[in-house]
Amino acid sequence: MQATYLDKLNPDQRAAVVHGVGGADIPPPLLVIAGAGSGKTSTLAHRVAHLLVNGADPRRILLMTFSRRAATELTRRVERITTQAMGTGYAAEALTWAGTFHAIGARLLREHAAGIGLSPDFTIHDREDSADLMNLCRHGLGFSKTEQRFPAKGTCLAIYSRVVNAEEPLAEALKAHFPWCQSWEAELKQLFGAYVRAKRDQNVLDYDDLLLAWAQVMSDADFAAHIGGQWDHVLIDEYQDTNRLQARILRAMKPDGRGLTVVGDDAQSIYAFRAATVRNILDFPDSYAPAADVFTLDRNYRSTRPILTAANAVIGAARERFTKDLWTERESAEKPRIVTLATEADQARYIVDRVLEDREAGTALRDQAVLFRTASHSGQLEVELTRRNVPFVKFGGLKFLDSAHVKDLLAMLRFAQNPRDRVAGFRVLHLLPGVGPVAAGRILDALDLSPQPALALEAVAPPARAAADWPGFVAAMTSGAGWPEEISMIRAWYDPQLDRIHEDAEARRADLLQLEQIAAGYPSREKFLTELTLDPPDATSDRSGVPLKDEDYLILSTIHSAKGQEWKSVYLLNAVDGCIPSDLGTGSTEEIEEERRLLYVAMTRAKDRLTLGVPLRFYVTQQTRNGDRHVYAMRTRFIPKEMLGHFETTSWSPPQPAGTRPAPVHRIDVGAQMLSMWD
Repeated sequence: MQATYLDKLNPDQRAAVVHGVGGADIPPPLLVIAGAGSGKTSTLAHRVAHLLVNGADPRRILLMTFSRRAATELTRRVERITTQAMGTGYAAEALTWAGTFHAIGARLLREHAAGIGLSPDFTIHDREDSADLMNLCRHGLGFSKTEQRFPAKGTCLAIYSRVVNAEEPLAEALKAHFPWCQSWEAELKQLFGAYVRAKRDQNVLDYDDLLLAWAQVMSDADFAAHIGGQWDHVLIDEYQDTNRLQARILRAMKPDGRGLTVVGDDAQSIYAFRAATVRNILDFPDSYAPAADVFTLDRNYRSTRPILTAANAVIGAARERFTKDLWTERESAEKPRIVTLATEADQARYIVDRVLEDREAGTALRDQAVLFRTASHSGQLEVELTRRNVPFVKFGGLKFLDSAHVKDLLAMLRFAQNPRDRVAGFRVLHLLPGVGPVAAGRILDALDLSPQPALALEAVAPPARAAADWPGFVAAMTSGAGWPEEISMIRAWYDPQLDRIHEDAEARRADLLQLEQIAAGYPSREKFLTELTLDPPDATSDRSGVPLKDEDYLILSTIHSAKGQEWKSVYLLNAVDGCIPSDLGTGSTEEIEEERRLLYVAMTRAKDRLTLGVPLRFYVTQQTRNGDRHVYAMRTRFIPKEMLGHFETTSWSPPQPAGTRPAPVHRIDVGAQMLSMWD
């Protein structure tokens, strides 16, 4: 068979795709360092397809990504490539083990539940549900009534998550990341024990448990061999974003590395706040004996040569990295621009002026993006965009599952599946008029004491004010109508509650109809709840800045949310010390290096034009010693003066209207005049 399906690959991509494939043995471990815009997804899809063309069983291939969307896109590409190669394609379902780390973990835990001490009908808590359960434990231990303020539920959950995913001792996690909580170490340890017991008693797992439990059962050599033996080939996308727990799972599954392919870019490792560690990808080759083979993809198909030259210079100063310099055949005479401005307000005016000029020249707003280190940095820009009636979407807003009405409906589904889930139960029961915390607790206690909670729900005597709604509620929760009819019944019961609880019921009703349509595409309630919790879609309501009436809009995004995206024109706000690197990201060498990678990621999102704003003066609020004040900034340390030759440097100030005169010298005390009216 002629491998014409590989003809579109460049030599480096092709070498990575075919390496070790086609022989009698399972290929050795492989690391593909894929630079920004180098065709990483295409390379990974072609490698999977090449394995299939060479006789690999699609059921014995495990493909793990960091989003459900990425997994879907990869399987579709594989199907297209195999169709081209073999004349017949594999349906997307043929790759039966493709998904996110957490989704694969949930599936394995459910399949092996009986042998690992879990009940197979466990439910999965999202972050908000987990925080609510943490808060119940916090109250139960009396920590909410301490003389000194105990950490809030969200902070407690963040500490717990950090300890689990980074595999750090609690004391070290507190010292490095939560120093203001160090005095509560003993109480937090007690709280986390209570939280784990509550999850076990209620038959729930949280998001972190899906990896933690998977890693723990893999500590048994026989079980690890059984799980790892299910797949001949394991391929991991975005390996630079993995944490220590995920790396431990992979090593347990494939201790010799055979059949293991990981793809990623150490220069784009920017998720340390989620416990990801760049060490996983830097240390990967030497984790096996003999060492893993390494291929580098350094041809960039996205950006112009001047943009790449500047970006290469920034990342070239990194203390440790896989050496690569991105190159391209896209020539341009336009260098990336560094613009110095007096204030953040001037920066906002300048960017809006340039965005509108580009739009008039033919670049749609959606092909332009403004990036920033932290969401709060875009405040001045948002005001200016609103003032000048420029529509925009700001990424990093609420997810679909963060909307109150969607969480209500999902809580009802979780409660129907698992009546012992007290977090879901409290939320659902509070939807009934007349049911407060005491009544909800009494009802849930009755369910806990019953061997058949669903039957016990029917027998509960509700509070008098809830009596009218109770029969319909019980019928919706215990219908047994099957899937997906049961979500229709639950939504029908919730509909009048929506009108009672929310003023904007119609917009929220549209979300619930969308949720029902999504649900119809899943074979069971269990599958629907699991996948939606692990990888939620975006919301249509509850998202600030969404231009529902505009077909074109400017993109505003944090750098973290922009990873993997690209635009013709990119503006970076506040390329100054204190913003990038962030004041909070300069505590250690590792943190500073990640801030450097953040700047690199921002720069490599640009295809044709790149502009970095350098405002000289900021208005800083909530300074503990000096109060609100103006501070002066300097250009980011990651672009020292010896790199300025890669940029066009300029300054800008707002034009003054013709004929304007300086303001008169202060002569009038307006405040005194206003007071005189009442003297």
